[in-house]
Amino acid sequence: MPSMRVNISPMKNGQGQLSEIYLDSRAQILCPPDLIPAPGQYILAHARGSGSPLAVPVFFSDSAPNGFRAAPFLPLAWRPGTQLNLRGPLGHGFSIPPFARKVALIAFDESPARLRGLISIALKQDAEIVLVCNSAMDDIPEAVEVQPLQAMTDIYQWADYAALDVARENLNQLGKMLGVGGQARAPREAQVLVRAPMPCGALAECGVCALTIRHEWKMICKDGPVFELNSILAA
Repeated sequence: MPSMRVNISPMKNGQGQLSEIYLDSRAQILCPPDLIPAPGQYILAHARGSGSPLAVPVFFSDSAPNGFRAAPFLPLAWRPGTQLNLRGPLGHGFSIPPFARKVALIAFDESPARLRGLISIALKQDAEIVLVCNSAMDDIPEAVEVQPLQAMTDIYQWADYAALDVARENLNQLGKMLGVGGQARAPREAQVLVRAPMPCGALAECGVCALTIRHEWKMICKDGPVFELNSILAA
């Protein structure tokens, strides 16, 4: 059976703190366990006392004591010790199917940090893992092979599960490189995290993150941010 995306968790409100910023621009967020998003999900964070009216989407990168490591990039004004008001977890996340033994993690246009949390899951089911990206990230296990983006099509065809990360404006380019229309063999299962501004965090359906899928409007903040890849490329 096809895998299912991680369902939206019961939403919580709570307090957190940015405790450390790392050299690769990831950051450690201290927060209660029920506010930790799954890979592909996000929480909305607002710095206490900030003059900004909008909260910031913060994505999971890796596990950490008493919280999690967040993917880049957080606001420059946020420093270690910044107190945060948090809401989440929000959205649908990735789900590696149990049959997957050849896993491709493809960061199409930015940091692979939002895919980093899938590595430990894939290793637990004895899968081979290839990370495709053009930017380095610390603490990658030796068992993970790293390839440049120019190898993306070959790795995509090799995999039986692929997780991708791409900005909304680059979806057409991604589709061309992967061979939309059947030119390239696709994995049995592929999911994509689509990045876009999400100012309302699924509260107001403001439309800023709207995406057309098969002639139907979807909101990335609520219906995603992780989608089945075939539904996106067929849109």
